[in-house]
Amino acid sequence: MELNIDFEKVNGLVPVIVQDAESKTVLMLGYMNQEALDQTKATGKVTFFSRTKNRLWVKGETSGNFLLMQSMELDCDNDTLLIKAKPVGPVCHTGDDTCFGEENQSKTAFIDQLREIIKDRKNNPSSGSYTSSLFASGINKVAQKVGEEAVEIVIEAKDDNKDLFLGEAADLLFHYLILLEAKEIELDEVMDVLIQRHRKIKR
Repeated sequence: MELNIDFEKVNGLVPVIVQDAESKTVLMLGYMNQEALDQTKATGKVTFFSRTKNRLWVKGETSGNFLLMQSMELDCDNDTLLIKAKPVGPVCHTGDDTCFGEENQSKTAFIDQLREIIKDRKNNPSSGSYTSSLFASGINKVAQKVGEEAVEIVIEAKDDNKDLFLGEAADLLFHYLILLEAKEIELDEVMDVLIQRHRKIKR
């Protein structure tokens, strides 16, 4: 991972924004010098340069609440880093999920990861993959599965078994995402329709 970082703008340090790789929630802000950057790359644990302690500081070195780096990006001016990480426990020393007092509980961003997996199963078929086999069966089979799952969730909705209802809800969402991919329609396009409808209602 080669980044042309300008460490000279602020006395050898660059600000680092850390974002949860799954939820996209901003977790904290820290600073890195070249040595902290190199150690982060080598260990996979986000390491900062502490301006108060005047030394390298591995986030979580005392608490065990490490930040496991997933990716790293540089801004357009080459002087600010965005690190997407997986937090191991609360990030803030106060015990909060983030250093900004926000909760970091949302799991809906996992849908984007699931969409990427589905797209990969279509573009790189695997003989042992259920998803790949659905794509191979054609659009009619995919649409049929969505219809079957829709009926099943309606049936479960009439009963009081939460676990069975959740299972059918997950099945319906999963097959719906497969249908969108089969139709080469992005989920964002569907969201645009909902956003436009919402704006019209607000007027």
